[in-house]
Amino acid sequence: MPVETPATDSYREDLVSSGVVIKTEALAKVYEMGSEQVHALRGVDVEIRKGEYVAIMGPSGSGKSTLMNLIGCLDSPSSGKYWLAGRLVSDLDDDELAYIRNKEIGFVFQTFNLLPRATALHNVELPLIYNGTRAEERIEKAKKALQHVDLLDRMTHKPNELSGGQRQRVAIARALVNSPSIVLADEPTGNLDSKTGEEIMALFENLYRQGNTIILVTHEHDIAQHAHRIIFIRDGKIASDEAVSKK
Repeated sequence: MPVETPATDSYREDLVSSGVVIKTEALAKVYEMGSEQVHALRGVDVEIRKGEYVAIMGPSGSGKSTLMNLIGCLDSPSSGKYWLAGRLVSDLDDDELAYIRNKEIGFVFQTFNLLPRATALHNVELPLIYNGTRAEERIEKAKKALQHVDLLDRMTHKPNELSGGQRQRVAIARALVNSPSIVLADEPTGNLDSKTGEEIMALFENLYRQGNTIILVTHEHDIAQHAHRIIFIRDGKIASDEAVSKK
């Protein structure tokens, strides 16, 4: 595990006190494809503050998925630095990254990723089971998370007994149950019809207004417009980073 120096401690405190929850410096990722090197990210510098609602966009092959994987601690950078919630995570090993993922990040996926034979309540409980939370406490937290997405009355239903929108609400409740530093949503409306997709985006807006930090990864411009800031990735670099004008 990386040794924390006084300078590192001071910098971490500065990040936390300034409200920066995500910070990257010259973040790069190179994949070895046989004898060829693919530069997926080429030195990305970005800051995201607590309570922001940010969309990451880019065409296929732009590096947005790689950036999402690094932000979500699903992968490690080839070079550069990444701080999450004041902690330098770019140098952590796989076990340490798994701990950070469970504690600091709530994931929402396009395909929901729910256990088909488990109830909504048990699906929401899963992150708490993995981190060793006591049964009584985790059930209470899971119920509160389901209530947060207006789905407490469906807590005993299994995924095949729920609509697509309801399944995504269960996934969002699961993402929220640990009170993470960020909610990372990867194409969260991709498997939903347009009306249900709008309902899910309205839920994200409500979560943002309640103080949650939301990072939305999407290739759809109309979905990205729901965010309050859009970071556009092209050829492994940030091509633009702009606030979204709200009428």
